[in-house]
Amino acid sequence: MKMNNGREEMSSQEIPANQYHHHMQIDWMDFVTSDNITPATEANLVERAVIVGRVGIMMLACGTGSWRVRNSMNIVAQTLGMTCSADIGLVSIEYTCMDNHRSYTQALSLPSTGVNTTRLNALERFMKDMEAEGVSWTIGEIHARLNEIQKSKGNYQPWMVGLAAALACSAFVFLLGGGLVEMLCCFIGAGFGNYVRRKMIDHHMTLFACIAVAVATACIAYLVSFMSVRALFNVSPRHEAGYIGAMLFIIPGFPFITSGLDLSKLDMRSGLERGAYAVIIITVATLVGWLVAMLVHLRPEDFMPLSLSPLMYLLLRLPASFCGVFGFSIMFNSKLKMATTAGLIGAIANTLRLELVDLGHMPAGAAAFLGALTAGLLASIVRKKVGYPRISITIPSIVIMVPGLYMYRAVYNIGLTSISTGALWMTRALLIVVFLPLGLIAARILTDNKWRHNG
Repeated sequence: MKMNNGREEMSSQEIPANQYHHHMQIDWMDFVTSDNITPATEANLVERAVIVGRVGIMMLACGTGSWRVRNSMNIVAQTLGMTCSADIGLVSIEYTCMDNHRSYTQALSLPSTGVNTTRLNALERFMKDMEAEGVSWTIGEIHARLNEIQKSKGNYQPWMVGLAAALACSAFVFLLGGGLVEMLCCFIGAGFGNYVRRKMIDHHMTLFACIAVAVATACIAYLVSFMSVRALFNVSPRHEAGYIGAMLFIIPGFPFITSGLDLSKLDMRSGLERGAYAVIIITVATLVGWLVAMLVHLRPEDFMPLSLSPLMYLLLRLPASFCGVFGFSIMFNSKLKMATTAGLIGAIANTLRLELVDLGHMPAGAAAFLGALTAGLLASIVRKKVGYPRISITIPSIVIMVPGLYMYRAVYNIGLTSISTGALWMTRALLIVVFLPLGLIAARILTDNKWRHNG
């Protein structure tokens, strides 16, 4: 305890863990010196530049790619009569605003990254309003609008997010070839796993701990539910292979896809950082899943074949794809209407992909490209009708195409020193992972004039 001008202050070691912030919070109003009558365009350079940085860091916190963050910062800077240059990473922004031979540089960072499509949608609406009428807003009005967006809470409780993961992963495991037993046990495992993960995130637990505990919980919950089903109904032990599906809620779809999008625009820093972040999550999740599998003797065998006709597969894949994408969208904090829109797009795009592989005998990578391209084109049409951010409906619709099963089998076999088998699964996974963002990039080039050009 220290004394400062008669006041008692606590050192960082004495502050309770749940109140200590390693990344110190910014009081944005500390930068405001002008009155709330003068238009923002007449405020000083620092006040205007801080608005640019705040919008950028809020966009970055929603999980969107660097191109969208930079575009938003440019809109604010131009509206307020400045020029802006920004270097954007996964959790940090360094930017400079220039006006009349003066410049102001600032560095901002986030404690962690995540995805919040509802807040992203609100920020997109804010940007449209600012572009149209922002020249008449005051600094205070702008901060007040941003405060309202920033204070908005999540749309769903932890148990709701757990149910969303349960729905998504049970649909996922059917699309991978699992049956009713795998779907039921996967529903229970993924539900418990993501509920625990959300509770840990709410308590600001570190990334590795959230991943490891969530994956372990999902695998153990799957095993317990499977043992119960087996004891009651005497099902085949081969159904244990579905435990992989119970951990697929951990797939980092947003950073995987936005990494490819950023790299395509030569935003190398952001693209490489997002790719590294996605690889970290996949590596930790698959290694924990492998360790748990070794301890409880679970093996990733092939699913038991389902006695379904091609027509029945088609009819069941449509609702399963919808449920999978809808569940992932809810996990990304999308409102029901946005999640439903993404689900409908995903149902068409993912079913097309699967049918091209099964009926057209197309390589999985090429089918993934066409599926992602379809999702991107449909999202462009829908965006013109309802105005949702394109990324909020495209990425959830193709997350279900990310080959989490292949990635896990690659790590599992490498862990058993079956290097050739592991390399085969890893190659299959990489081909799909590379082609998914390429499909979205092609769709953006075809439908988005801003994206089509450099400069």
